[in-house]
Amino acid sequence: MATVMNGIGMTSQRTRERMLARLREQGIRDEVTLAAMGSIARHIFVDEALASRAYEDVSLPIGFGQTISQPYAVARMTEILRTGKPLGKVLEIGTGCGYQTAVLSKVASEVYSVERISPLLMKARKHLRELRLSNIKLKHADGNIGLPELAPFDAIMVTAAAPHVPQQLLQQLAPGGRLVIPVGTSEQFLYLIENTGTEYRQSKLESVKFVPLLGGTN
Repeated sequence: MATVMNGIGMTSQRTRERMLARLREQGIRDEVTLAAMGSIARHIFVDEALASRAYEDVSLPIGFGQTISQPYAVARMTEILRTGKPLGKVLEIGTGCGYQTAVLSKVASEVYSVERISPLLMKARKHLRELRLSNIKLKHADGNIGLPELAPFDAIMVTAAAPHVPQQLLQQLAPGGRLVIPVGTSEQFLYLIENTGTEYRQSKLESVKFVPLLGGTN
């Protein structure tokens, strides 16, 4: 574990600290989120050829037409979901390489993550096992459907852009819960939806760019 955390050159702790400094400059204020970002070795989630770019503020390809989100997007969505409070049971739609999942595991008591692409899920499982994170459960499933059998969730994060908010995900959000999701096709915006117990309150936040949320599994 120590060798993964310390690393050398572009994968060193110092490189990770520069990432955190940049996130603070970009407006990330939640210290719990920042600590989570600093505790996860991002370079293990990308191909070795891209490891030197792992801590740059860019999204990187992870295969199958998918990407690992830029650090700012990961931090911002985590910060919005937390809103300064501990998270309980969280659902993530789009495991991808597992990096956002790992960050969520540091700020939530339980993380359930769904991925539609089986080989990608297998890679994510390997990465997360390497970090010995025990509060994560992964499932191969269609993210549009979520995990109704395990609902309700205190928070839901969608890491791909949907043309509209999937109704089935709203129904899996506990009263007082928060859903963060990119919405749009050619133009996308991050939305926060809060279940007040009597209504779903929607806030349009900032412009983003994510891969599209697709249905089915493969």
